[in-house]
Amino acid sequence: MSNKTLIPALKAKVGDWVYYICVMKYAQVAKEVNFAYELGGNEDLNSMIQRGISERTKEITDYLLRSDHRFLGSLIVAAYGGDPHYMPVRMEDSEEYLRGLDNSFGVLTFDGGQQYFALDGQHRLKAIKDAIKKSPDLGSEEISVILVSHYDTEEGKEKTRRLFTNINKNARSTTKSENLALDEDDGFAIITRRIINEHEFFGKEGRVSVFTKQGENGELSLATSVRDTDKHAVTSIRQLYEMVKSLSFLTPMDGVSLTLRPTDDDLEKTYSIIDKRISDLFKACGDLFNIVNQVDDLRQLRKNKEKPGEEHAFLRGIVQRCVVESIRKVLDQKTFTWEELLVKLNNFDWSLKSSPWDSVCIITDGKLKMQTGRDYTNLLNEMLAVHLAPHSKQQIKRARKLFSDLKNTAYPISQEEIEINLSQDV
Repeated sequence: MSNKTLIPALKAKVGDWVYYICVMKYAQVAKEVNFAYELGGNEDLNSMIQRGISERTKEITDYLLRSDHRFLGSLIVAAYGGDPHYMPVRMEDSEEYLRGLDNSFGVLTFDGGQQYFALDGQHRLKAIKDAIKKSPDLGSEEISVILVSHYDTEEGKEKTRRLFTNINKNARSTTKSENLALDEDDGFAIITRRIINEHEFFGKEGRVSVFTKQGENGELSLATSVRDTDKHAVTSIRQLYEMVKSLSFLTPMDGVSLTLRPTDDDLEKTYSIIDKRISDLFKACGDLFNIVNQVDDLRQLRKNKEKPGEEHAFLRGIVQRCVVESIRKVLDQKTFTWEELLVKLNNFDWSLKSSPWDSVCIITDGKLKMQTGRDYTNLLNEMLAVHLAPHSKQQIKRARKLFSDLKNTAYPISQEEIEINLSQDV
């Protein structure tokens, strides 16, 4: 009798499954809930679950140890053996408010011989086990557990295997866009949303494309790019997020984990720095701030049918992406300072037909067509590298040859003109 386990539970049913919604202490979970490969003597169960522990586990462990806002979703756990029984608990209800509900509340009992193993949530389970070893006080915290009974019969094994397969096959991780809109641990997502809300320029209605419609019923999704028909947006929320990450050099958030929320002080300091940097960037890249503030409709600047090639290059997502990536690469190499790179950017011709932007577009029959495949993106990165911070004459020569091979025309800027960008030490 002393080995009997009693677990308060809600009883529920879906399909042909009866399951129980329980609450367990972290300490109990860490001690009693196993991984499939830890269950000896049952080859079927042992081979059923092979979900290796990845780096994600360490991030969850750190989250449990460091975040005051820690919260984990429910584990789905199968109970193996233990002769489970469920006993409804009748509650005092003089006014019959709970009529018909009593059978859903009760106690799940096991004889002590049960084993638990995780059908879903193995990374969370491993993180709990690891976190408690470092901080035993966490053992008193609680997690919800969805418990199903596994029966040691051929039919029971097949049913449990199918449940595991369905859970993992149909589970959908949150998308990058959803994380960007909702994540309160990713500091870069937090700063991106704050820029959209508070920045003097980007905070204006419509300056950042946030939503796009898709599907027959007009479902909304977060924008990854700006449509040619958009009158007001200069960038998308996804592109702005990537800029924020790249411009975080030498800030308190440089290189931080995306799953551990920075301190409020680090967020504030980093926001102040990036707020200014992103303003300086858009001013240096073709004085885009002033241009946009003077026009009501950006469509001509994004796609000019009368004068193709006169469009503003920095209104193109691929250009924004390559410019920011190239800047960050140069900064990481400590070749030039941020201020020096802004001067270089300011000296570019920012019409889309000009070099190096012609790496990702072509004008044929009076129409401009963007070339955004991987080869062309790599080409623009190579050309930006030699315009911003070339290492050698040979690098410039290779980049110009890459352009002529891919575009089937000579690069408009000569070897000698680009060599001016070489460091005096080369």
